[in-house]
Amino acid sequence: MAQEEIAGHRVAVRHYGAEGAASGPRLLALHCALGHSGAWSPLATELPGWQITAPDLPGHGGSADPGPGNYHELCTAIARSLAERLAGEGPLHLLGHSLGGTIALRLALEAPELFRSVTLAEPVLFKAAEGGAGHAENDRQQASVAALIAEQPETAAALFHGVWGAGLPYAALPERSRKTMAAQMYLITAPADVLVHDAPGLLAPGRLEGLKMPVLLAEGDRSPPVVAEILDRLAARLARAGRLSVPGAGHMVPITHPAPLAAAMRQLVAASRSEG
Repeated sequence: MAQEEIAGHRVAVRHYGAEGAASGPRLLALHCALGHSGAWSPLATELPGWQITAPDLPGHGGSADPGPGNYHELCTAIARSLAERLAGEGPLHLLGHSLGGTIALRLALEAPELFRSVTLAEPVLFKAAEGGAGHAENDRQQASVAALIAEQPETAAALFHGVWGAGLPYAALPERSRKTMAAQMYLITAPADVLVHDAPGLLAPGRLEGLKMPVLLAEGDRSPPVVAEILDRLAARLARAGRLSVPGAGHMVPITHPAPLAAAMRQLVAASRSEG
């Protein structure tokens, strides 16, 4: 993994697969909040031959802290810069999980010419689910977390992990993981202007309907109810949306259940190839 200067920011970038291999699909993968690019290892194992480029988002892994400014815009600018570089060999495929899913959706809408397909694994664009019972429940949970971040970050991290983690109790995590998570909790509220309020207008009338590439919407069937509400709303508006619900999986489906996600992604890529 190397560090690079991308969009004026120091970013760690991890590569999976044999770079330059002619046959393998090229994929840009964007991880979830409190994660890092190494989280894609289980999925990469299920996709042998694929060339996967995965940055650590600002404040995560080996990348520099974000500093002042709009967090979601910075993440999107970094992802777009990487995509433009990779797309020199032709359009690529795009994958995002959770926060990364919202960045991927934004990038696909803003620069569709760079991509052949996009996979959104549990994108947390909460604004899309507004009015739903799961949305109201999530609002209450997120408010409880936000109220604790400044003075009780470990309590906030435990509460957040209990809803959005991979199933292992917070107390059972290694001490280093707990401390890192607590220190990063400010990143949970940093993109609220997009996740909660949709400042860039991703949900504006006609915008989702105009996205013509195939989109895979993936979720775990044990995820918080707001996730299904988000995907229902997106699926109703996207022209070419497919769905994947993974039995027994929660929010961390790319890590805990990579095989069914990889299988669905292979089908998505094959379909995009057959179209030209």
